[in-house]
Amino acid sequence: MGRPKVVVLGAGYGGLMTITRLQKQVSKAEAELVLINKNDYHYETTWLHEASAGTLHHDRVRYPVKNVLNESKVKFIQAEVLRVKKDENKVELKNGEEVSYDYLVMALGSNVETFGVEGLQEYAFSITDVSAARKICEHIEWQFAAYQSEKTKDESRLTIVVGGAGFTGIEFLGELVNRIPKLCREHHIPREKVRIVSVESNPVVLPQFDRELVDYALSYLESKGVEFHIGTAVKKATADGVLVGKKGEEPQKIKAGTVIWSAGVRGNAVIDKSGFENTRGRVKVNPDLTVPGYENIFMIGDCALIINEAANRPYPPTAQIAMQHGEVCARNLAKLIKGKHDLETFVFNDRGTVCSLGENNAIGVVFGKKLKGTSASVMKKVVDDRALYLIGGPGLVLKKGKFNFI
Repeated sequence: MGRPKVVVLGAGYGGLMTITRLQKQVSKAEAELVLINKNDYHYETTWLHEASAGTLHHDRVRYPVKNVLNESKVKFIQAEVLRVKKDENKVELKNGEEVSYDYLVMALGSNVETFGVEGLQEYAFSITDVSAARKICEHIEWQFAAYQSEKTKDESRLTIVVGGAGFTGIEFLGELVNRIPKLCREHHIPREKVRIVSVESNPVVLPQFDRELVDYALSYLESKGVEFHIGTAVKKATADGVLVGKKGEEPQKIKAGTVIWSAGVRGNAVIDKSGFENTRGRVKVNPDLTVPGYENIFMIGDCALIINEAANRPYPPTAQIAMQHGEVCARNLAKLIKGKHDLETFVFNDRGTVCSLGENNAIGVVFGKKLKGTSASVMKKVVDDRALYLIGGPGLVLKKGKFNFI
């Protein structure tokens, strides 16, 4: 078919890994490469909790997409994807334009999953992107300033409810307990006036971790003033807080000036709009990451559903998995472009997981070894910098890395 056109949708971990690997594996004469993304920058999703709490400036979590692209090989289009016309080999953009493709990589990331809880979309914040992180940070600071300026103090302004004690929720709490004392000093507010509440509907927190590590994390956060309500669901969000309750019990009101929802994600809405068969926005892909019935469409990252046979459940949508998807996807595309059809099967290589508890604390399991405290925190920074290195090389690590080299 001549020089095939490869279109990659999304400049998240999976999409950028695919395009940066592919630009090295095929020549300009072999393929036309196109990357489409809503923003002209990539942001480190796994750092957003820091920007949301205000412990890391929002500009630190992002970098221009073109910084890691070979522009002589890759055409970048800044546009929002509306849907994929999969039977026509076309991508429809929100601006009305259409982009044709021979091979398509869908790496569009996730959307918030509210599970139908009333009021969440209207009254709760979610840690979804750079703009959302800025709004959360600014909103919390505004509540402190508003409380201080009031004649009749409304202490509910200083209550922060975090719905969901999964990975994002716990990491955000870790940053929050570091940030709150500084905000209290800045606004001359006693620390005991501030209430931080974590609400988790499941009976356990961070089920992917060993109980010893989870107990360590909970004890640390509780020592910093976090209240945990485990096995308790958010029933409704309102303009002045949330209704929460255990199953079969009467919901109780927690008045709060800030509500953060971090209890779940689903695949991007474009999946539904494009008519792909899916479960919560995730498409069950073939072993080579292609979509069943569409051998020229690859689905990776948060939109791909792959079963972990050992656990008999889907792999969670993580940056580590998305990047490994991207590596395999790029190699498979390079084979197809070169006329080969012995595509590689995706096999997840679990290198471990580290959950931050703030600047100098964390828990983790790396290559089977349990870590906690400072050693886990150092490893978290290593993991963050490794992600930068894999996509942008040492230059990107020097500019954006967690260790201060310059």
